[in-house]
Amino acid sequence: MKKALLVALALLVAPMATLAANFEEGVNYTVINQGPATAKPEVTEFFSFFCPHCYNFAKQQIPEIKAKLPEGVAFKQNHVDFIGREMGVEMSRAFAVAHQLNVEDKIEPALFAAIHDKKQRFVSRNDIRQLFIANGVAGKDFDAAADSFMVSAQMAQMKRATENAKLSGVPSLVVNGKYRIEMGSLKSMNELMQLTDYLIQLK
Repeated sequence: MKKALLVALALLVAPMATLAANFEEGVNYTVINQGPATAKPEVTEFFSFFCPHCYNFAKQQIPEIKAKLPEGVAFKQNHVDFIGREMGVEMSRAFAVAHQLNVEDKIEPALFAAIHDKKQRFVSRNDIRQLFIANGVAGKDFDAAADSFMVSAQMAQMKRATENAKLSGVPSLVVNGKYRIEMGSLKSMNELMQLTDYLIQLK
């Protein structure tokens, strides 16, 4: 009985040992802080609506990442404001407003498509407001959310998280608030998911 348990344990540990051997700190991932990981496992994407690579990532990789994450692992998103100058901040506000109004599933693809497919130029908050209205959000609801404490707090949180992640570009993924995946070191979606699973279990 004891021998059987040891064999079973070895089989469970073997895949993790293989992954640990394949992935290297400083090559495949970077530890962005020396403190504890998040209390619950999570994967956070950092992106910008102005980033064409982020648009492709949103269409092609994000659905697969969400589908393949282990049960109980949260998927989160943070919009960065360092692309697009002052409109980068307004796009972060737009993302936070969409989140607060629970319309991100409509607004996120609409903003990406407007910028990258339709080549629309956004030069003011009102331009963003008009896109929300075109996608079924009442103007008064957008206005109330845009100036709300909750949206301001979410924007501040996203900015802090972006600074803590020490990003050199987007899209980028951070696991458990502690491990930044070095996307350029990976050759396939399969490797990305293997590394993500490995980092989820690190503390």
